[in-house]
Amino acid sequence: MTTLVRRQYLRIKKRFPDAIVLFRLGDFYETFDDDAKLVSEVCDIVLTSRPVGKGERVPLAGVPYHAVESYLAKLISAGHKVAIVEQVEQEETKGLMGREVVRVVTPGTVVEPALLEEKRHNYLTALAFHPERVGLAYTDITTGEFKTTQFDGKQPLQQAWQEIERLQPAEVLISEKISLPEEWTNKYTFTKYADWHFDVGNAQRALLEHFEVASLDGYGCAGLPLAISAAGAIVQYLQETQKKAVQQLTQLSTYSTQAFMTLDATTRRNLELVSTIRSGTVRGSLLGVLDDTQTAMGSRLLRQWLSQPLLDLAALERRLDGVQAFYDDIPRRTALRTLLKRVADMERLTNRVVQRIVTPRDLIGLRNSLQTVSEIIPLLREMATSPCIAALAESLDPCPEVVTLISRAIVPDPPATLAAGGVIARGFSAELDTVLNAARNAKAWVANLERQERERTGIKSLKVGYNKVFGYYIEVTKANLDAVPKDYIRKQTLVNAERFITPELKEHESLILNAEERRAELERQIYLQVCEQVGAAAQRMLATARALAEIDVYAAFAEVAQRNRYVRPTLTEGDSIHIIGGRHPVVELTLHEEPFVPNDTHLSPQEAILVITGPNMSGKSTYLRQVALIVLMAQIGSFVPAESAEIGLVDRIFTRVGAQDEISAGQSTFMVEMVETANILNHATKRSLLILDEIGRGTSTYDGISIAWAVVEYIHNHPRLQAKTLFATHYHELTELARFLPRVRNYNVAVAEEEDRVVFLRKIVPGGADRSYGIHVAQLAGLPKPVIRRAEEILKKLEEEVQRSPAGTAPRRVMQVQQLSLFPANHPVLDELKELDISSMSPLEAINKLYELQEKAKRS
Repeated sequence: MTTLVRRQYLRIKKRFPDAIVLFRLGDFYETFDDDAKLVSEVCDIVLTSRPVGKGERVPLAGVPYHAVESYLAKLISAGHKVAIVEQVEQEETKGLMGREVVRVVTPGTVVEPALLEEKRHNYLTALAFHPERVGLAYTDITTGEFKTTQFDGKQPLQQAWQEIERLQPAEVLISEKISLPEEWTNKYTFTKYADWHFDVGNAQRALLEHFEVASLDGYGCAGLPLAISAAGAIVQYLQETQKKAVQQLTQLSTYSTQAFMTLDATTRRNLELVSTIRSGTVRGSLLGVLDDTQTAMGSRLLRQWLSQPLLDLAALERRLDGVQAFYDDIPRRTALRTLLKRVADMERLTNRVVQRIVTPRDLIGLRNSLQTVSEIIPLLREMATSPCIAALAESLDPCPEVVTLISRAIVPDPPATLAAGGVIARGFSAELDTVLNAARNAKAWVANLERQERERTGIKSLKVGYNKVFGYYIEVTKANLDAVPKDYIRKQTLVNAERFITPELKEHESLILNAEERRAELERQIYLQVCEQVGAAAQRMLATARALAEIDVYAAFAEVAQRNRYVRPTLTEGDSIHIIGGRHPVVELTLHEEPFVPNDTHLSPQEAILVITGPNMSGKSTYLRQVALIVLMAQIGSFVPAESAEIGLVDRIFTRVGAQDEISAGQSTFMVEMVETANILNHATKRSLLILDEIGRGTSTYDGISIAWAVVEYIHNHPRLQAKTLFATHYHELTELARFLPRVRNYNVAVAEEEDRVVFLRKIVPGGADRSYGIHVAQLAGLPKPVIRRAEEILKKLEEEVQRSPAGTAPRRVMQVQQLSLFPANHPVLDELKELDISSMSPLEAINKLYELQEKAKRS
């Protein structure tokens, strides 16, 4: 048999050469040859061998069926694909079980709970390339989400990379002809796929056949060939690797990244949205503060919202209304959250039902969740004053027929797997009940046989036993052989006993064994039929799961807002941001020895750039980040940590904070800083929010001041920019910018000096600072006292030299000298320019007047 199975293995291996092939053989998944060596090495399994011919043995490794998920996790984590081969039929003529690949497990197609993080999506992504466009599609087969988009215009590859960074996919499909930068391939798992799968004709055909439609117009991607190529490649890939999972994809949504706030990877990292920079954990991030959801579905949705802040004012107001409804109704919110705790991960359970890999306990969990939905609906209807909540209540479907079916078909406390038996409830199948009754009667007869035979034969030591080789038997010690009845048939001789059978015993044994085999087969058939019937309601259950996720997020936002004293922001389409008493949502929860000091922020077209100076460790960076986080929280639909907040929607948040080098890319800290700054200046718009911390500090003082000065001027003067900007710096010379740039304002962090002690007040106040207190911070950090004393001596000496330096050599005066006047103080052209009423001039009149003034200036 091993030789025949290995032949099957070799045939399948030709079809999937880059996958480890695992064969289901009874209670084990087995593999051969090089695959066996890999499995043994990765999973720490003893490698054995089996004969396959005359004198030939091949390596063999076996994975227990009950533990296959944990071994799959190890193989997938090590970067391997795994083809799962199952029995499908009996080939009578060859005496070999018919087998086929039921699925190929890859990082982007896993469905086993042990291989998934319940609170985050597991995306399979595809990229389709063209010199001027890039198509991107992604799906999570555990939830049925399937979306596609196309990037056109400027730098489509960079736009695609930003979206990849947002999605954090488990696997990315690309054409075998495409080569990508190491920055990409080192960070994500890329799978090369035959180029013809990405051909727009083949991809479109695959989508049309899958959705059984004549046109893709209804999916919004008919005019986006690269979006079609990427989505079609995913469908084809799943048809090859996950035949049942592809049924989960019943909808395709076409989206545009223009509908969401742009957050590049640097900003996501600097703001610590979903993980901290230092430890990479959720705790300490914004997600760690906001995620008080009760379900895995809600947690995944919240993570998605954090990565895609909205730009649609109406959609944001709808979300805020949902939060407000739960914020105002504490009793019902508390009751709802208690009920939500009882809801299982319906999205992923539904997917497992569709794929027929759901366990009996999963079905009970799904039933219990649907029963809980029936309790949630009336609770939400009592809150129907909110249109948002009323609409969500109406979208919940408790699927009563599914609940009834599972309750009738599955025992209340089923075993972990179907193979263990005893899954189908009594009374659901008359045929199964008959088989079980026959087996039970036969077992009862065998159980009474020992007592009956002892009475009949008078042999008190007579035993009835069972083993897999001989089946049921009657054992008599040799001392009592004379009393053995004539109808006993000798079956086995032992050292001290003989084992016998009787025709009646063999008849009942046959009943028991055949009944057990028949029971297992009937249970499997009935269970699959139940799964099919439950799966017929998959779309209704998925819609309910998604509505529950949204409800869960609203209730979590309300809970966090009440606990942390957040307020509902006022959102506008304007260009201003006004925050009263703003706080950092993460830092305020970590302070125990002192209260968090709130600060106001006012940004408008007239006050667009705030230059913030102040000592180290005084709270400048915290203030910068808190403004960005408050704006972002408002644009995901959350309440915000402030006394009040009026937020004009921003299209992008850019951050340049902290020091980080990229040694692997050959970039110094300063080079990374300049690259990030260049990205901001090239892509920001008037509706953007810029967070710039210590621009220019990675180089010499004069170079740094010059760069920082020029950056502020560029943001202020460039017609495309003029963005709302918070610019923190230790270069006090930059406070001079407010003297001649009308939209620049100076702020500093207040400090109190008491004798030899410096107290950071953490308050942002108008005006510039003239000291950094760096030596004081060094002292707090624990530098040795001799170093501190020497630093103070050197500082004093340098300050004296600056005071004695000739006019024009001090840094501040250098910057002043650089600001050259266009005209002398009293110049006729300047006088005429001052008298112009620009607001009443047409563009043509303004150009003509400018030309006239230029000619006058040349002649003077």
